[in-house]
Amino acid sequence: MPPEATPNAPTSPSLATTYRHLFSVPLITHVWTDMAALNEQLRARILAHARADQGIQTTNLGGWHSANGHLEFLGDLREPLFERMLLMANEATRQYVAERGLKPFSPQWSFVAWANVSNTGHYNLTHTHAGATWSGVYYVDTGDTPGQRDSAALRFDDPAPGSAASFLPTVARFCPEVQPTAGLMVMFPSYLPHFVHPHRGSGPRISIAFNIRREPYP
Repeated sequence: MPPEATPNAPTSPSLATTYRHLFSVPLITHVWTDMAALNEQLRARILAHARADQGIQTTNLGGWHSANGHLEFLGDLREPLFERMLLMANEATRQYVAERGLKPFSPQWSFVAWANVSNTGHYNLTHTHAGATWSGVYYVDTGDTPGQRDSAALRFDDPAPGSAASFLPTVARFCPEVQPTAGLMVMFPSYLPHFVHPHRGSGPRISIAFNIRREPYP
């Protein structure tokens, strides 16, 4: 039997305690400011492919999700996009390794990507990406997203799900969000649960999601 709780127990400033956090999750963001012209071309080609291909359904409720692969339908538009994905993965890994005082290394990567088109009211359920190292998203067009705080925002949940249910539930739940903007690339560990709020813009919201995996995995 646990000891009987003592409400409002006094605290002592003389306690020699050490308070620290044991685990942290990296989140990397970068706005590519040189992508406006490319975004216009990406938008046109993605929408054309969405009209010609029925796509697939995974975590998306509504909207269009292209097949997972290497975005072959984008043709020569893929290369500058893939270059930036790999630059982000290398920089994220460099910082992750450096903050742990480990020896730097040059990982070999494999990756898959897919395009998403969401219209008003479409969203994505909470999910993770098994079998990958880093996951990310690049925003091509926000679809005239209005100023609501949560419109089409990318929300992250605690990867230790029990914390919100059993550990100080009124204060422990923390769900940071990233608001989409054209040119923004976001990257995070693939185990991190995430959710996309419903799109409230008047035009199609277009993004390219991707998984990058260190080889050999894991």
